[in-house]
Amino acid sequence: MRRQSWAQSEEAGEETLQRRMSDAEEAPRESTGQNGETEMKEEGEPNPNHKEVENPQEELKDDTLAWRESQEEERKKGEEEGEEEEEEEGEEDKEIAMEETQEKAGEAQEEEASGIQKETTVEPQEMKKSMTSLETQITDSQSITSGIFPTTQRGSELKPSLQSEDSEADEFLDLDQISPEEQQISSPERQPSGELEEDTNQRPQDELGRERRELEPEKKEEGQERSVSSTQSIAGISRDSLVSTTTEDVLFQKDKSAPVYPLTLTWSFGWNSSLPVYYVREEKQRVLLYVCAHTVIIYNVFRNHQYHLQNYLTFNPTNSKELVSNSKTQAIYYAWYEERDTLAHSAPLLTEKTFNKLVGKFSQSIFHLNLTQILSATMEGKLVVWDIHRPPSSASTFLGFPYIKPCKLVHLQKESITVLTTIDSYIVTGDIKGNIKFYDHTLSIVNWYSHLQLSAIRTLSFSKTPATPPTEKSNYPPDCTLKGDLFVIRNFIIGTSDATVYHLTTDGTKLEKLFVEPKDAICAISCHPYQPLIAIGSICGMIKVWNYEKKRYLFSRVFEKGLGVQSLTYNPEGALLGAGFTEGTVCILDAMSLENESPEPFRYSRTSVTHISFSHDSQYMATADISFTVAVYMVAVRNGRRVWEYLARLRSHRKSIRSLLFGVYLDSNEPRLLSLGTDRLLIEYDLLRSYKDHLEVLDIHRTDQGCYPTCMVWYPPLTRELFLLICNSGYKVKLFNATTKMCRKTLMGPAYGSPIEQAQVLPARSMAELPKRYLVFINRDKVGLQILPVDGNPHKTTAIVCHPNGVAGMALSYDGRYAFTAGGHDRSVVQWKINLSVLEAAVSLGGEDLTPFYGLLSGGRKGKFYRVTIPRELEDYFYYSQLRSQGIDTMETRKVSEHICLSELPFVMRAIGFYPSEEKIEDIFNEIKFGEYVDTGKLIDKINLPDFLRVYLNHRPPFGNTLSGIHKSFEVLGYTNSKGEKAIRREDFLKLLVTKGEHMTEEEMLDCFASLFGLNPEGWKSEPATSSVKGSEICLEEELPDEITAEIFATEILGLTISEDSGQDGQ
Repeated sequence: MRRQSWAQSEEAGEETLQRRMSDAEEAPRESTGQNGETEMKEEGEPNPNHKEVENPQEELKDDTLAWRESQEEERKKGEEEGEEEEEEEGEEDKEIAMEETQEKAGEAQEEEASGIQKETTVEPQEMKKSMTSLETQITDSQSITSGIFPTTQRGSELKPSLQSEDSEADEFLDLDQISPEEQQISSPERQPSGELEEDTNQRPQDELGRERRELEPEKKEEGQERSVSSTQSIAGISRDSLVSTTTEDVLFQKDKSAPVYPLTLTWSFGWNSSLPVYYVREEKQRVLLYVCAHTVIIYNVFRNHQYHLQNYLTFNPTNSKELVSNSKTQAIYYAWYEERDTLAHSAPLLTEKTFNKLVGKFSQSIFHLNLTQILSATMEGKLVVWDIHRPPSSASTFLGFPYIKPCKLVHLQKESITVLTTIDSYIVTGDIKGNIKFYDHTLSIVNWYSHLQLSAIRTLSFSKTPATPPTEKSNYPPDCTLKGDLFVIRNFIIGTSDATVYHLTTDGTKLEKLFVEPKDAICAISCHPYQPLIAIGSICGMIKVWNYEKKRYLFSRVFEKGLGVQSLTYNPEGALLGAGFTEGTVCILDAMSLENESPEPFRYSRTSVTHISFSHDSQYMATADISFTVAVYMVAVRNGRRVWEYLARLRSHRKSIRSLLFGVYLDSNEPRLLSLGTDRLLIEYDLLRSYKDHLEVLDIHRTDQGCYPTCMVWYPPLTRELFLLICNSGYKVKLFNATTKMCRKTLMGPAYGSPIEQAQVLPARSMAELPKRYLVFINRDKVGLQILPVDGNPHKTTAIVCHPNGVAGMALSYDGRYAFTAGGHDRSVVQWKINLSVLEAAVSLGGEDLTPFYGLLSGGRKGKFYRVTIPRELEDYFYYSQLRSQGIDTMETRKVSEHICLSELPFVMRAIGFYPSEEKIEDIFNEIKFGEYVDTGKLIDKINLPDFLRVYLNHRPPFGNTLSGIHKSFEVLGYTNSKGEKAIRREDFLKLLVTKGEHMTEEEMLDCFASLFGLNPEGWKSEPATSSVKGSEICLEEELPDEITAEIFATEILGLTISEDSGQDGQ
């Protein structure tokens, strides 16, 4: 019941917030028309008495001087306010005392006007800390909003287990709302099925919270009980209520507890303008609530602080058991009957025949002020009025459930209504032309704002503080009634379609711009090489630069229409910023002013530029576009000035380019350029031999046979050999010799639902960390960490959901402390604090030697492979291989060893169910033979059982033999038979075996079929001394069916036991 009341109360609070936002257009009066439609007559012009105030902090700073002055002011302010933290110079470290909070809050507006804001951040608290009181006591519609920030008397101390803030980064606590997938941030043992086991410390937040509430007092941990008791005694409150006495700054206090996760969300840049912004608190603190990716942001405007929540719902504020929502075509009313355990709903279909009028697509629905009706706004400027029929609750028939019925169609205005909400005694609309209108309960116009010059209204949210009563100094506008009374309304927040958020002070009609964010997808981010700056580029053509330590916006530039920013990269010196655009333009910008470094942008590409890379000496810049073309630009001296010039371009790939990378030759300081595509080609270019309009290719190498590569990075110098690290779609990580391009190692990569899409080596924080390096990666929807060197140990990786709808890009801070992920269409960039010690602790708990790898076996340590195959069958295979290599018929003394010859390794692997191709066998041989060559100069020609097990686990398919892979091959090679299945004719099948891929000779093919059909019981040519049936004696026409499907090939011909589901989500 406690859990249920918490959910219902939270949903009720959400409905309160949603009902305080809306959209509408011109002002009209109503007159009743035919068929129940009410026509609204247009009113006169509104009172234009208003003025617009720009927030100085949000002004664009287009020159370097302005930015440096801002930095200097911040430095001076930091010295006056308190001690600076050792790890981050220039940032506050002192916690703001509760007594000082209310006194200094009034000064926040002055600080904002001068461009100086206090900067503190939030550290995540341990998820096991007790949240029972907070979770169970939110009981009314205002609890989720104003209840979080009630003012208390000064002097009362409180050390809540809520999220707080310190000077390093704003981090979050999820308030028992984190979904199970979001908790995949430990280092789970990966199972062959592809499912990840979660550590008990990483279970879903709501599950942990429910267990804590249900535990008997004596079963609770002593530390938790002591923490809750001390907190409540200090605050002077009962065990049942934490919200009622929470201070206004409780979410923004500093937390010095140790981090518990390797990656912690600290800040979210951006706002999805398709979603609402809520006005949570005014008074001395202007606090907003909005959504960024899958996280709810509570943002203190004056203090520039963030607090993060996850999962949010809204219910009827007067009845937590009622909810209204709508799609584009239907309004849906829900009612929860607790005693019947039933969620009743009513969604009547509304057509043009209902009112004999065009209704239009629904935009938003709310409860009427009279609570007996529902209002639904449409994109035709109309309002549908629904009557709520609530039969007596005692009725047990179907008719006993409530339902809604359309009763009237009101034509309010010509323009589309985009927002509909209520406040006090008014119904408020916002429309596509930026007008905001207020109606009374009869839908008669009272007042409107039409001269604010706004774009389409997306959200309206009113202050929780009632409007100040008018005085002689007040400047409220008159309403449009005959009496002409002053129109006194609360201050409110306006969010528009161009991703701008405003604050309107109604007394004097003062419009203040709070922030402007990109209004389209964010795909490009790049961090400065030696300053705490991040550049964020959007498809809308905006580039914004932030100081990610201060969480302060610095300057921006908006390019002309049609130039959407697709890629961004700083050069190694940090003086230039390369920008690639969606229509093929390439610009080289000054990093501190965003002005063009070259007189004219480069327009040599015809399609979107996806990659930009600079050489180590900044003499070359290379780009790649979606037309599979690589272009190179270089610095030349003209008239004594260094200028960038176009060199050459080449369509070198057949499929999309995944990575574009500069490096340095080992025997010189000359740059080298490589590109990697999904066509499985790794191409190196000869820059020295290239000239105008001719890009010379030095080397082409194929990296994979079946899977395709996804990304490429330079492997850090952890060994004497220089490697390229390449990830592929088969969840593998491969190391290639940087000179010979030989595949030197294949290892199991992170398997978190989809393959790695981008990876970067984390910069070392100090010289002491150089021997220990880390890899940061993103896949379809997660960001993760990998401890280097890569060896296949599953405990050395961790990942957490960052953007559920997909990650578009990644960047790392110059000091290796933060990772940034761009969410693409969710229009957000998330900053993650990296806590390496937490991941190291997880690795130490995972065991040593082969212990971490046992979890990768089928069934883990409890499975048949571990209990039977390894101690019995695999050892027998090793002994049998030694007999084979020494000769079955020899009479000499046998030499028993712990090793087998490399030539026997493929046979043992096939015996335990892994069937590598000839190319993969060659890669395995090279991996083992040259494993110690750089250090010792000797080749290895044998392998023992532990090393064999590592090689097997790293090379085998991550999810075992699956039918889906065979189906894909038959879809490409086969035809659709009469049963609708993909099949290959027998003669075509045999022809493919001897002509395509790693083709066989006809003799080899016949001998293989002899073994598969049981005519060679000892296996194909495995025992030279054993008599076997000659392949020529087999009649394949009798043994093989006329047409072969994937199922027949896998089960009847190969005799494999194959699972239907691959488990490779996203591959």
